Amino acid sequence: MSIDPSRLGPMANAIRALSMDAVQAANSGHPGMPMGMADVATVLFSQFLKFDPAAPKWSDRDRFVLSAGHGSMLVYALLHLTGYASPTIEDIRKFRQLDSVCAGHPENFLIPGVECTTGPLGQGFAMAVGMALAERHLNATFGDELVDHRTWVIAGDGCLMEGINHEAVGLAGTLKLGRLNVLWDDNKITIDGDTSLSTSEDILGRYAASGWHVASCDGHDFADIARALSEAAADPRPSLVACRTVIGKGAPNKQGGHNVHGSPLGADEVAAARAYLGWTAAPFEVPADILADWRSLGARGAEARAAWEDRAAASDRGAELARRMAGDLPAGDDAAQTFAAWLDGAQKVATRKASEMALEVLTPLVPEMVGGSADLTGSNNTKTKATPPLTVADYSGRYVYYGIREFGMAAAMNGMALHGGVIPYGGTFLVFADYCRNAIRLSALQHARVIYVLTHDSIGLGEDGPTHQPVEHVMSLRMIPNLNVFRPADVIETAEAWQLAVAARHTPSALILTRQNLPQLRDAANSAGELRSARGAYRLKAAAAQRKVVLLATGSEVELAVKVAGALEGQGIGADVVSMPCWELFDAQDAAYHADLLPAGVLKVSIEAGVTLGWQKYVGDGLTIGLDRFGASAPAEVLFEHFGFSVEKIVPQILARLA
Repeated sequence: MSIDPSRLGPMANAIRALSMDAVQAANSGHPGMPMGMADVATVLFSQFLKFDPAAPKWSDRDRFVLSAGHGSMLVYALLHLTGYASPTIEDIRKFRQLDSVCAGHPENFLIPGVECTTGPLGQGFAMAVGMALAERHLNATFGDELVDHRTWVIAGDGCLMEGINHEAVGLAGTLKLGRLNVLWDDNKITIDGDTSLSTSEDILGRYAASGWHVASCDGHDFADIARALSEAAADPRPSLVACRTVIGKGAPNKQGGHNVHGSPLGADEVAAARAYLGWTAAPFEVPADILADWRSLGARGAEARAAWEDRAAASDRGAELARRMAGDLPAGDDAAQTFAAWLDGAQKVATRKASEMALEVLTPLVPEMVGGSADLTGSNNTKTKATPPLTVADYSGRYVYYGIREFGMAAAMNGMALHGGVIPYGGTFLVFADYCRNAIRLSALQHARVIYVLTHDSIGLGEDGPTHQPVEHVMSLRMIPNLNVFRPADVIETAEAWQLAVAARHTPSALILTRQNLPQLRDAANSAGELRSARGAYRLKAAAAQRKVVLLATGSEVELAVKVAGALEGQGIGADVVSMPCWELFDAQDAAYHADLLPAGVLKVSIEAGVTLGWQKYVGDGLTIGLDRFGASAPAEVLFEHFGFSVEKIVPQILARLA
């Protein structure tokens, strides 16, 4: 069933009406972009997008990403008009209010039809690159009959100006992600005014130089829009379509100006727009015939989904795809048995090497794990024998060479995780987590199972000096809600961190790993047959003499804490050693466990080669041994001694406090 072309105008005006009504009712929001891109969105949804409102999570649906998330009423209107269960018209009436799923920017955890949380400009675009990458990977694995869909993006000038855009464009062009199509709202307006104030870039030229197909269209001519989108869909390269639009189209006195970008039109202009558009329906009402046109699109999608379900049921690979898309891990405990056997060893390795060892076990057993690195593969140790390169020649590969694109890598991994069927992990140096911090934050906000491998975790990296030595980074990552930050102390804790990270469906993880070798501190005797890191912290060593001190440490400093405890015990002072590989998991434990591990009436001392801010919540008025300044360039062992991370310098401080 196709829509009569004469009906497209009224359908687009329904988007405009709902958008201006919602923003006006909220007295807050961005009406300009939804009104300007209403025609393009109508053509996309009516002629190109594969979707079924009755099954928002259908695996083979096209992905639609509103990268210009400030124009959120565009996607809310589209979802409502096409018949998704959410948002309802009542939700739209309460746009931007506390009890409405129609938040100021689209949030994937509030509405199933929203593919990703957007708003920080450029990231929706970059996540779409990850979605397109996941589609090509799964297509190469499962074939056209099960995986054959596209990723469509609506992006604005801000999305194209942000630095992450350059990273995402380069990656998509290099990998020739031809199922990715970006519709650029080319309205030549930003918040400050005309785009000429801030850019003179040849945008189409830049994309073409990066290996993209580029096209242009009149964003208010339905036939021209359809022509350009057809060309984009047919081209084997990723496509950018410059849709020349008028921001706020339909508001006769404000369209085309920057003041319509982020402010309500005002009651008078809303009334003028209704007259200009010939829209006679009351606010938040859509005439039955126009709504019927929109709802008919959902029926078409239902037919496509039913045909796909028949193919999936008949395929011997259908169940495996369903497992991966559901986020379920493969059955069996082979990995756990392998890691348990490590307890009988005494491996002294850097935790970045221990991570590689754990990945060598996990990646053959969990085929949906797709790794990568931002040009630090040999340092991050993220590639395994089971993860051949993912390239244009072989999308079934499981290792992405992201290049020096930390931010782009992180956002792409978010897109891969949100697409489903892939558990992405990627590496860089911990100090460069700052480059991708906003994407890490969005991993947490979107409940995305993304794993960050962050190596060279402290002054222990040595001679590269303070530009590369992270000091504040671990603590700053711990500040992000819903992010599990693991800083393992040895090979056993590293294996446990990987098991926990892979199993965490709705929580991203950051593994903070050393460059320098660390001794194995855990064996069968002090493991009690359990995944001790799952509780976030545990008593690695109990005091022999009467307990006077509890030493808390993470990562490479746990070994030091054990030595400090030995020195204290030699003087008759009982000292527990508590390893705290993951604060977030420890904080989730009950009060009784906290009280047992951190009992009242004893001196608590934290030891971590990073800033001390934050440790006070565990040690109270105890001691915080750390590094509240930048590092220096020297061998690691020299630096640890110089900055006070030694038994000889820590024990006197403890004795002084106990005196």
